[in-house]
Amino acid sequence: MAKYANVIVDISHEKLDKTFQYLIPEELQSEVKEGVLVEIPFGHRNITGYVVEVTDEVEFEESRLKPLHNIKKGSVPIESQLIALAAWMRRNYGGTMNQALKTVIPIKQKTKAIERKTLRLLLSREEAIHTLAKYEENKRTVARAKLLRELMEEMELDYTLVTQKLHISPAIIKSLEKEQILAIDVSTEYRNPVNHLESKGYHLTLNERQQAVVDQVTENMDEGISKTYLLKGVTGSGKTEVYMELIAHTIAMGKQAIVLIPEIALTYQTVMRFYNRFGDKVSIMNSRLSPGERYDQYLRAKNGDIDIMIGPRSALFAPFSNLGLIIIDEEHETSYKSETVPRYHARETAIERARMNHASVVLGSATPSLDSYYAAKQGEYELLELTQRVQEKPLPTCEVIDLREELKNGNRSILSEKLQMLMEDRLNKKQQMMLFLNRRGVAGFMSCRSCGYVVKCPHCDVSLSQHNNGRMVCHYCGYEEPAPTKCPSCGSKYISGFKAGTQKIEQIVKERFPQARVLRMDFDTTRTKDSYEEILQTFANQEADVLIGTQMIVKGHDFPNVTLVGILAADMSLHVSDFHAAERTFQLLTQAAGRAGRGDEPGDVIIQTYNPEHYAILTAQEQDYESFYEQEVTYRMLMSYPPIWNLLVIMCTSEQEGQLEFATKKVFGHLEKTLKTEERLQGERIQLIGPANATISKVNDVYRKVIYIKTKEYQNLVLLKEQMEWYIRDNKDFQNVSVQFDFNPMNGF
Repeated sequence: MAKYANVIVDISHEKLDKTFQYLIPEELQSEVKEGVLVEIPFGHRNITGYVVEVTDEVEFEESRLKPLHNIKKGSVPIESQLIALAAWMRRNYGGTMNQALKTVIPIKQKTKAIERKTLRLLLSREEAIHTLAKYEENKRTVARAKLLRELMEEMELDYTLVTQKLHISPAIIKSLEKEQILAIDVSTEYRNPVNHLESKGYHLTLNERQQAVVDQVTENMDEGISKTYLLKGVTGSGKTEVYMELIAHTIAMGKQAIVLIPEIALTYQTVMRFYNRFGDKVSIMNSRLSPGERYDQYLRAKNGDIDIMIGPRSALFAPFSNLGLIIIDEEHETSYKSETVPRYHARETAIERARMNHASVVLGSATPSLDSYYAAKQGEYELLELTQRVQEKPLPTCEVIDLREELKNGNRSILSEKLQMLMEDRLNKKQQMMLFLNRRGVAGFMSCRSCGYVVKCPHCDVSLSQHNNGRMVCHYCGYEEPAPTKCPSCGSKYISGFKAGTQKIEQIVKERFPQARVLRMDFDTTRTKDSYEEILQTFANQEADVLIGTQMIVKGHDFPNVTLVGILAADMSLHVSDFHAAERTFQLLTQAAGRAGRGDEPGDVIIQTYNPEHYAILTAQEQDYESFYEQEVTYRMLMSYPPIWNLLVIMCTSEQEGQLEFATKKVFGHLEKTLKTEERLQGERIQLIGPANATISKVNDVYRKVIYIKTKEYQNLVLLKEQMEWYIRDNKDFQNVSVQFDFNPMNGF
């Protein structure tokens, strides 16, 4: 049994890595685990702390260690559960306990709490009249008389109002406090990111199918049965209304709910839907909040001031002590997987947190991830379906346009003839449209048509992207240089960009339809805090006819007047070196198509492509998820890819190429040895692939190599990861080499 406990005293302190080690008495060894609250000797007193790690490794001489006293029984603080969750994340995804803790618990920021000061009259009516008369006789006490008169009328006054509007100095207030004429009451006010909203009330009733889904989940809740559900509902089928009904039921049971939404879709429109129904019980957590706002939301959740937390994956760690429901909307989104250590997936982590709380999880999507649908088919999740749009509105009509044929017919525009015709029609009818392009900037790479040279970043193994200001930019490290006018390799003047970016589309649309009011929404136009909301609000108010954008425009937005969606480069995401490419393409096309025809008028969708025969495009045209799933899962089965098998990527990086080469070979050799000697892995089918250069083999002058491990059982990968961590920790060959683990990665390496 492990003999030592690393204990942290203040869980929200900036120096989270400051732990103290204690001996675990023999009689407590089976009970002490990560997350428990223990009583410890600290200097000359006894205090409480949280166990963040149980270990066999002693950090000092054992004789210097004190034993911990006991485990604190009774009500377990929410921090204990979050620490236990952090320990689970560290075990399952790699990284250090400190990294996991910083992910799960927000650091107490050095931001001042907002204090509200109120002045309260302490005198009786008679005493106040007598004192006022005294002040009014003296010219030097005019300000005191003014303040006392106001207090006699109101009894209580806001401190800021007194100093700013009545122009009475803090010194005068202080002197009246000394004379015991008034008291200054101080209360802490929490920053509330939704307090500017006005609730418009909630008036919707569910249709029969929505109600059936709600009943199925709530009946289980009432019986104390907690499950993970996959809600597969076509675009526009009313999944949000189902979520809200389930949340209302959860709150009625005295429990709390977390709603995860991809950051890109967490807009004013989405928050308002929840706020109209639940008012001040709702708060949000997202990257646009200041550190002070974020920490205050943590405290409000912990104090029970709110019941619902909405946000991207970080909202999963809201410190609710009586959590009953976690909803993950658009569960197929890649942003639910962290790209920083620990590389956790919000879906799996939510299921673990729900297990700790006996809570339910609802995963919702029109295009579920293959992983979730496979788990539902295997019986791990319960499948719920909404097969029709609300009020049985028809799905939009989809037409695939072959761009090769357009070129043959002499149309060199990025807008096909059919799309131009439909855009003209919608402008005449005063209807709105969305043009979707999965790109950013004016163009992609610049290449020479004479010799084939591609302009690359000198620090990263990627092409530079051309922007409108005549600059070339690396989207990995930020390196910039002017766009060349001649090929640096052969001197030819035939060097240009692949012109298919959102700015270029905006330019083309404005030239072709000068009467159209055009909005563009991409990374470059949404850098400020409120720019998302402003663009979407302008479009929702029908102050623009055309919204052009990257994938952020297709995420769950509901615009009833949109009757046309044009998908301009449907197959661009098919040519990525990533086994998810077909799945991503199908999801993007289906989600984009789903924005059309959500109001009273039917919708049209034009999918423009150079690969009209690809199954991802054909099935998206038909909005046929089942057919896509069957073809894609067969491919994954043949290739031993997730979700059929599990995949672990070991990423090794270093600024020294030779040392990286040497260290990566050592890692691979140790893995081969472990497979032969570790008893728990005997008889298991495990594939080792590598070492190889990463897809991008150098970023910002740092070299990157990868090793892949494939096996059916996830726990085999966890075991191999732990063996590697032990090996690397004690090995001097890894001093200048960083090794990170990524389980079932969402992006190519």
